[in-house]
Amino acid sequence: MAKSRVVYVCQDCGSEQSRWAGQCPDCGAWNTLSQFVEAAAPRAAVRRGGYAGKVAALQTLDQIDLAEVPRIATGYTEFDRVLGGGIVPGSVNLIGGQPGAGKSTLLLQVMCALSQQMDALYVTGEESLQQVALRAHRLGLPTDRLRTLAETGVEAILEAAAQVAPRVMVVDSVQVVHCDDVPSAPGGVSQVRESATRFTRFAKAAGTALFLVGHVTKDGTLAGPKVLEHIIDCSIMLEEEGDSRFRSLRAGKNRFGAVNELGVFAMTDRGMREVRNPSAIFLSRGAEIAPGSVVMVVWEGTRPLLVEIQALVDDSLGANPRRVAIGVDQNRLALLLAVLHRHGGMQLGDQDVFANVVGGVRVGETAADLALLLAIVSSYRDRRIDAGLVAFGEVGLAGEIRPVPSGGERLLEAAKHGFTRAIVPLANAPRKPVDGMEVTGVASLAEALAAL
Repeated sequence: MAKSRVVYVCQDCGSEQSRWAGQCPDCGAWNTLSQFVEAAAPRAAVRRGGYAGKVAALQTLDQIDLAEVPRIATGYTEFDRVLGGGIVPGSVNLIGGQPGAGKSTLLLQVMCALSQQMDALYVTGEESLQQVALRAHRLGLPTDRLRTLAETGVEAILEAAAQVAPRVMVVDSVQVVHCDDVPSAPGGVSQVRESATRFTRFAKAAGTALFLVGHVTKDGTLAGPKVLEHIIDCSIMLEEEGDSRFRSLRAGKNRFGAVNELGVFAMTDRGMREVRNPSAIFLSRGAEIAPGSVVMVVWEGTRPLLVEIQALVDDSLGANPRRVAIGVDQNRLALLLAVLHRHGGMQLGDQDVFANVVGGVRVGETAADLALLLAIVSSYRDRRIDAGLVAFGEVGLAGEIRPVPSGGERLLEAAKHGFTRAIVPLANAPRKPVDGMEVTGVASLAEALAAL
């Protein structure tokens, strides 16, 4: 009989160690190694000349069937967009978010809608069935076809799922379920890892699309061992900004679609409602545009998004001027200020500089460089920028304006929202004019400031 093996797993990087240590040898984190007991695989019988056991059929790549697996449409366009076009049968998806962000509400809405077309199972370990039913009734959802189960034992959940054979299943949440043969508390490294592994094995074998709800830590990352993100196929975060009623659904990992795809929802008294045109939310500007405000076109997943970026430049009252960036990288802000000084002739060493992306959007691409610099110049000179102007482009250390991907699609999106002027990299200037828009291509920061 195979003996169990004791290993120590790092909660940060997921590495395995043979003995406990105060510091993880791989990632350097302190006090992150936790005990994990796993059953050793049975020793394979080996005979001379080859393997004595059963060998799976080997195939070459040209023998594999490439027929596309049909996706399951949920009826929520933004949700399907983040998943890459719908739910893939047999996929394992992990949805995380802060408490109260709306994870359970969104999944309950999706499951109630899918239950009208196929077998669906909703497993809750954090709430009673009465609480789930009350929420569904309050949201006005169809509840006559959705099967529900209140259970925290993994073995009992899998036994019920095997009887129902659902095409879609939700487990809320992976931190509260437990395996009877794993000697640790629910939510621990051992329990989360083993539970996720068994759920994944079931989903792949039965072809059931599985959604696991995950908790997050105080810094906003998914709780549990890092290996959890390697096991699943798709990792999605439901984010909220302060007291805003808007929620952003973003894919951090997706084996079946684009990474960093963004879906926007609004939390209402009737549940989560889709926002089909997110640019309209982030462009809710006042009647009079103040200095330091510029609209830029960023690329989120597979579509362009228009957002407003604001800058405030003011005299510094301290010895060290402040550099504060919300929604953009603070190190990038410091770099752009150095470029502005060297190639734009503006000395802001005695000024406080604040930058903010309106609406709580986090912009990670360098296409926001040009718009950020134009907003800083507008605030510093106290001169308004035309409300019909958009800008995008990467700014290099030599002051050059570099092209960004999908420039044509960005311009078309801006023109669709009524913008009449655009300052873009010279390489992104369209060969054919855009209807109703004057496009100015610039090759350097000096040209961009002159065009402004």
